[in-house]
Amino acid sequence: MCGRFVRTSATQEILQEFDAEANGLDIAPSYNIAPSQDVAVIIKDDRRRLVLCRWGFIPHWARDITNATKAINARAETVAVNRAFSAAFRTHRCLVAADGFYEWRRGSAGNVPVFIRHKSRNTPLGFAGLYSTLAAADGSVLRTCTIITTTANKLVRTIHDRMPVIIDKADYGLWLEHGAWDAGNKNALLAILVPYPDDALDDMPLLEAIDVSTMVNSPRNNSPQCIEPISNAG
Repeated sequence: MCGRFVRTSATQEILQEFDAEANGLDIAPSYNIAPSQDVAVIIKDDRRRLVLCRWGFIPHWARDITNATKAINARAETVAVNRAFSAAFRTHRCLVAADGFYEWRRGSAGNVPVFIRHKSRNTPLGFAGLYSTLAAADGSVLRTCTIITTTANKLVRTIHDRMPVIIDKADYGLWLEHGAWDAGNKNALLAILVPYPDDALDDMPLLEAIDVSTMVNSPRNNSPQCIEPISNAG
C-alpha cells in the first residue's frame, strides 16, 4: 500500500526530470501528502504535461462521483483486468511526481513512521499511476488518480509487504505513450510494474529508509520536519 508520500522537488526540477511542460502550474513542496489531496502528475496527450489530480481514483463510468469509491492504490498484479482500472491502464497512464513515501513499522511502543527515498536525493521519482477525467455536477472537470503498488523489495519488506511501483527513467516514454493497444504493449507495460531494484543501477540508485517523527501520522502536519530523521525531528 502507498497511503502517504512526499514531494520536495521544485516545479522546474519535476519538468526537467520528466521532460514535461508546466501547463501554467507552479507547485509548492508538500511533506505529508494524503488521499483526497491534489497531487502533481505527468500525463501525455499531444505532449507531456504537468497537471494536478485528486488522489483517489474514480472510474470514468462512475455515475455518482460524490459517493463513489475513491481508490488510492491499484495492484500491479490485477490492474490490467480489474474493472475499475483496466480502461485507464490502456489509455490513461500517468507518472506521479514524488520524492519518497511513508510506511509504518510495527514496534513494541507503537507504529514507527518510516520515510523511504533515494539515497542520492538528486531527482524526483515517478510512481506508476492511472488517471481518470470526469464531469462534476457543477460542470467542472474532475481529474482523479491512483498509485500502482507491487510487492515490496528487500528494504521495504522489513517495514511493509507492498510499495509503489517506481518507474525507471528509461521507461517513462513507454509508460506514458498511448498508441495502438495489443498483447505486445500490454505485456511490455506489465513487465515494468515490478519492485524497485535491491541493488544500485546506473539510473536507479539505492533506496534508504529513515525513521521519522510521529507528527506525520496527522496529514495536518506538513513541514520539512516530517522528513527529518527521528533523532532530529520534533
